[in-house]
Parts: sequence; structure tokens; C-alpha cells
Amino acid sequence: MSLQKDRPIHSIRRFDLSDFSTEEAESLREISALLQKNQSLPVLIDENGNRLKLPRLIQDFLRRAVSILESGKAISLIPETESLTTQAAADLLGFSRPHLIELLESGKIPFYKVGSHRRIRLQDVLNSQRNRDQKRKEALDKLSRKIDEAGFY
Repeated sequence: MSLQKDRPIHSIRRFDLSDFSTEEAESLREISALLQKNQSLPVLIDENGNRLKLPRLIQDFLRRAVSILESGKAISLIPETESLTTQAAADLLGFSRPHLIELLESGKIPFYKVGSHRRIRLQDVLNSQRNRDQKRKEALDKLSRKIDEAGFY
């Protein structure tokens, strides 16, 4: 899937275990086993036999992706600079589209317009999600402290 900057994602390509043939699924299990071994670093071998070491961050990324696929969950790879339609952003956040539009129009999540269509950078959606999660954590911590102070726990 080729993605261009500022081109909205209308449908995110999902990858899951059902996308793999039986042979590919077996290779995935072998890759998983290899990535779980920390004593030796996996390498790629090109057509000339040159060995290329995989950087640790790539190994970690592959380990996580393979683990998610093996657990039966789908994954998507999207650059943070990608722009989303309001529906794609709402789906990602778990909101209804009208609720997301309220957040956009109130200035809580930045957006821009292409003609009459709103576009949201994935990075802004993820920042909003992190902020929401942080506020929830702080509220729960505060509630927990009050319960503890009141002697209910």
C-alpha cells in the first residue's frame, strides 16, 4: 500500500493471520521463535549472500508485529504524518463521527480542511488519545487517594 503525505486514508489495510497461506503461517511461527531468542541477532541475506544485521528497533518491531498476528489480532502500519478522514479518526479513537466533529470544532483536536472536508493528522489523533488516557489515569489516581484517605479500602 503506497501512502502519500496529506492524502487521507479512506480504508486502512489490515493484516491478520487469515491473510497468510498455510506455508506463510508456518514461516511466521518460525520467525516468532527466532525473534524470541535473544542470544543471536537475526540477519537478512541478500541475493549476493551479504549478511545484513537487523537493528534492535526493527527486531523489536517485528517481534511485536508477529506476536500480535499470532494472537489472532490484526495490525495496520500507518505513518504518523498520514492524514485521516473524520470517519477513520473516529474509528481509531472509538468515537462516533459526530462526537469527533464536536471535538474538532471546539478546538480540542487540531484539523485542517481540504475543500469542505476535514482532515486530521494521525499524530494529532494519537496525541489526543494519549492526553485522554493521561487524564483518565490522573482522575482514577485521585479517586483512589480519596478512597484510601477516607479509609474505605
